[in-house]
Amino acid sequence: MNILILGSGGREHAFAWKIKQSALCDKLFIAPGNAGTIQCGTNLNISVTDFDAIKNAVLEHNISMVLVGPEDPLVKGVFDFFAADDTIKHVQVIGPSKKSAQLEGSKAFAKTFMQKNNIPTAAYKEFNKDNYAEGVEYIKQHSLPIVLKADGLAAGKGVLICQNHEDALAEFELMIQQSKFGAASEKVVIESYLNGIEISVFVLTDGKDYVILPEAKDYKRIGEGDTGLNTGGMGAVSPIPFFDEALKEKIVTRIIEPTINGFKNDEMIYHGFIFLGLMIDNGNPYMIEYNCRMGDPETEVVIPRIKSDFVAILKAVGEGKLGAISLETDERTAATTIMVSGGYPGSYETGKKISGLTEATHENGIIFHSGTKMNQEEVVTNGGRVLAITSYGNSIQNATKNAQQQLNKITFEGAYFRKDIGYEFE
Repeated sequence: MNILILGSGGREHAFAWKIKQSALCDKLFIAPGNAGTIQCGTNLNISVTDFDAIKNAVLEHNISMVLVGPEDPLVKGVFDFFAADDTIKHVQVIGPSKKSAQLEGSKAFAKTFMQKNNIPTAAYKEFNKDNYAEGVEYIKQHSLPIVLKADGLAAGKGVLICQNHEDALAEFELMIQQSKFGAASEKVVIESYLNGIEISVFVLTDGKDYVILPEAKDYKRIGEGDTGLNTGGMGAVSPIPFFDEALKEKIVTRIIEPTINGFKNDEMIYHGFIFLGLMIDNGNPYMIEYNCRMGDPETEVVIPRIKSDFVAILKAVGEGKLGAISLETDERTAATTIMVSGGYPGSYETGKKISGLTEATHENGIIFHSGTKMNQEEVVTNGGRVLAITSYGNSIQNATKNAQQQLNKITFEGAYFRKDIGYEFE
């Protein structure tokens, strides 16, 4: 079959790298892709939210499956767009419907869903301009720290953890009264702070059955020792040492199965990935958030640990036959470290020439492109997060060391990366 991947980051390069290995894939297209995905298929200069252009590409290239990488097209209804058009409704779209994608598109929708399905999560209330004064009083009485979340998509920047009431009140005003995150913060969810260790668990479902993909832990802070500003992710590791069968069983019974049952009860069409952002406190899992797609950079350690034919799994999702699938995983540890542009996550320059990619390529790992493009014959930077260097190892320490050896061979002006990914497991 011919397959189209929507997206341009490290997640999409990891998808392309894995899909290219499948005998079930004839031709692979990536829209818009990056300088790395060119090695796996054909890049198409199409925006992920230009549904008409995507339709034209699907018809032109005889596409049978569309794998959606980022959240924007899902929240805007790309699944529904295909389902409503007779000329393309036969195409398998791997991703949830617009209604189901509200699990990521609206924090309030997600919290209501969790509450309705008895999924353990932090206590919360939601506020907007109409009950703003009530929200102010709620914050004043709330225990610390206090978490404020913009209801809508805010490019990963809409969650604030405030250590005192003054900061919380100031941010609350900025979000609702001054539209700090635009339309995303017209509604704000205020919730209690959860203690523990944060992990990412990934599920692939056809709406009835599911498979659990390898778990991961990512590192959001720009500075070593998890200090400084939040980013889109500076690295990730998989598996997680404390992720044992007892914890997995709790996650299945308390979170995954109630989630799938919730889809059935609410007639939510869901053919794709569920990202479970979990907090583990004293061995018990609590839901922080849902994402309706794979995480990035977690994908860059999860996908390399899948030994099964990835296209066969995706095809089973599209056909509603996931119950017949068993997943085979690589026992080795995978670790990825992100190289970012100087100044990220603040302002940064792009168009910097990247050197050493050929020298850094090695049999024990993969270089995934996140924010790159071709400038004539040169690969140049084209984003804040530029490259994800993934390596295998027999331990987290060994895998991160292997990745760092390759990182040291790659250079571009202003390049920065954390040297301590997986530090707490050493």
